[in-house]
Amino acid sequence: MSEASMIGLLTAAVSFGALLYLAALGELISEKAGILNLGVEGMMAMGAVTGFMVALETENAWLALIVAMLVGALFALIHGLFTVVLGAEQVVSGLSLTILGLGLAAFVGKNAVGRPPGAVLAPVDWGGLSDIPWVGPILFSQSPIVYFAIFCGVVTSFVLTRTSTGLALRGAGESASTVDASGHSVVQLRLGAVAMGGALAGAAGAYLTLCLTPQWTEGVTAGRGWIAVALVIFGAWRPGRCAIGALLFGGLLALKTRLQTFGVDLSPILLSMIPYVLTIGVLIVISIRARNRPSSSPAALGQAYRREER
Repeated sequence: MSEASMIGLLTAAVSFGALLYLAALGELISEKAGILNLGVEGMMAMGAVTGFMVALETENAWLALIVAMLVGALFALIHGLFTVVLGAEQVVSGLSLTILGLGLAAFVGKNAVGRPPGAVLAPVDWGGLSDIPWVGPILFSQSPIVYFAIFCGVVTSFVLTRTSTGLALRGAGESASTVDASGHSVVQLRLGAVAMGGALAGAAGAYLTLCLTPQWTEGVTAGRGWIAVALVIFGAWRPGRCAIGALLFGGLLALKTRLQTFGVDLSPILLSMIPYVLTIGVLIVISIRARNRPSSSPAALGQAYRREER
């Protein structure tokens, strides 16, 4: 394997890792507040099609990204309405959101299939830093979304561990009645977390169609939202560990498109299966290990909170 090929693989791993990390980070925030949202795939699809359509009409990639995040947040609030306000079953609501998002995205974007992008998020120019051997191409020749993902990870970790808002949000996922008794609104905390999770999933979707694969096609998310959900479990609900997992799975997604260039002759179907087979394997291993140790998941995850039953 040549040096250029290895650098290209690692560069792509960081790019794909940032995509997964954004979506996983949004799911982590939602789950920290006690709301399981299995609609990540649908929210990513809506962000992808919205971002592409806005860029097509306005030729402004940044505006497209912002609109995609807003649409993702609004779409997530549908889940929030049913689960937080009405107390509906979170798994059913999340799965319904995925089905709705994928179907609606396909309908909205049917006239945009095959059209060239109106604008793309070009890599950031870091000047001389981009010329540093190995490190330059891998870390300093990336889309601005990569650095946005890193920023979001740092901010999320700080807010969750060092601020009163983060403490209240984590409390909503551990013991909602205690947070309620302390004067915080569980509904507001959970809705805010769900909306933030949707915004980051929307950004991840827009990253797909504005940078990684600058076009819109039905099914462009290709199951990456499900990998993001698994990453939260893999990372034990910690932003730092989720980042490590995102780089690992990002590397697998990158490897899938490059193995044949390295002289490895495998069926494209088998190559496409690799990241998802590993995802299932990781979940099985984590489930087996969890039998003998306490779960690190939020204690109230998936549980509806009704104040009158406190």
